[in-house]
Amino acid sequence: MVTSVALTGLAAVASVVSLTLTGHGGGRPLEWGAGPLTVDSLPRVPYAAHRGGAREVPENSMSGLMAAYRRGTAQVLDFDTRVLRDGTPVVFHDATLNRTTFLGGEVRGLDAGEWRGVRLRPRDRLPGSWRSERPPTVAEVLDRFGGRIVLTLEAKDPRGVDRLAALIRARGLTRSVFVNTNDPGVALRVHRMGLLTQLWRSARQLRTDRPERWRSYVDLLDVDVKARDADLRRAVRSGIPRVWAHTVVTPAQRDRALALGCNGVITDAPGRLARHPARVPGRVSAAPGR
Repeated sequence: MVTSVALTGLAAVASVVSLTLTGHGGGRPLEWGAGPLTVDSLPRVPYAAHRGGAREVPENSMSGLMAAYRRGTAQVLDFDTRVLRDGTPVVFHDATLNRTTFLGGEVRGLDAGEWRGVRLRPRDRLPGSWRSERPPTVAEVLDRFGGRIVLTLEAKDPRGVDRLAALIRARGLTRSVFVNTNDPGVALRVHRMGLLTQLWRSARQLRTDRPERWRSYVDLLDVDVKARDADLRRAVRSGIPRVWAHTVVTPAQRDRALALGCNGVITDAPGRLARHPARVPGRVSAAPGR
């Protein structure tokens, strides 16, 4: 069930805007050329805009993802996914609507028609001016950005993995999208589907993890920047080709992760990091750019 939340402040004046989506129905955009942009095009140290860069834009919104893409301070766009009652995958982080929209209730309680009535509530402290908008579906985000930039999507609800796989395959994006999960079992399932796997682990989990066990099926190990030095080094030595640190918000956090051997950064503040090129002894400075 969805319940209304009282509108105050920003909510009272927020205007609802419709998204102008450039859906391709699984076709190939002309600007792809011979094919979509894939993970093979990523720089030595890529930056991923976590939820679009949640300290700089409205998280998991089409306008936020578009702003991050246009600014060019990240080479990867990250977003979260959940599944509606009718099986439609949508872009959303929480299990409930309460924190980031004007409504309340569980996301999985809605169908696609009801989803069209949901509106995001931008945080007051975000820089710039943002209007309320409908949170997108996964298909809309893949149609807008797929093949133009590498994407990572977290499958918050494992029951939606089959549908996500179908959307990715239909658009020819199996080498352009990482499917992220915290569950090694789900990562193995994603790998067996022929998709790129991303496995995230918390600082607490990394204390006892043996990441080398996952190297045969994990393409990207997503490690907590707050983990101990020894745990990050063990992840780097696991044999998994990509080890990216999350969720980085300061240049100091980034520089520590890179000094310990991580080769990618997942950040809520890609613009802030772009203004402070990395300074890591013995390594080439890394500055994001497209």
